[in-house]
Amino acid sequence: MADSHRFTDRTQAGEQLGDALRERDLHVDIVLAIPRGGLPLGRAVADALDVPLDIVVASKIGAPGNPEYAIGAVASDGTVWRNEEAFRGTGSNEEYFENERTKEAENARQKADRYRGDRPEPDLAGKTVAVVDDGVATGSTARACLKMLGETDAERIVLAVPVGPPDSIDELEAMADEVVCLETPSSFRGVGQFYDRFEQVSDEEAMAYLEE
Repeated sequence: MADSHRFTDRTQAGEQLGDALRERDLHVDIVLAIPRGGLPLGRAVADALDVPLDIVVASKIGAPGNPEYAIGAVASDGTVWRNEEAFRGTGSNEEYFENERTKEAENARQKADRYRGDRPEPDLAGKTVAVVDDGVATGSTARACLKMLGETDAERIVLAVPVGPPDSIDELEAMADEVVCLETPSSFRGVGQFYDRFEQVSDEEAMAYLEE
């Protein structure tokens, strides 16, 4: 992919994702966005498909001394995904991982509660669920979310993202019933390189997308 500016911003990427999902005729019942960056896209996708928008939350477990490098992730219900290769390669141990898992599970749960407010968790029984984010790199948070949703009574789980490296997308395909990814560039440094505008989304902004 020569043109690394594929998407203007998250909303425009979400509109393209919505079109792609509509074309595939997947009959999605609900969109679950991964906050915060997934919510602008989630809103655009939910509007395009005329379905409700909710959230699915996971928190990254960072390597010792390098919190940005994910050795795993944990969802708001405690479901954990661990990258065994990264775990071994960073000299992490079980005690460190357990402590971080407990801490990050609590962070994810608090975030889910804060975003949802007094709304109940959505009933996913028998539904086709689209999980939306602004892109995947290692895909650790997406994996924890998919693992958690795999334990629910959802009928089908579709992961929908604008961009991700081919190897991560291949691995995620094993965890979802279907993966819709608009761009899988081989030269991938980070999700932000495929957007003209990729500012941090604040909690307030993210929550506003849920209210609409």
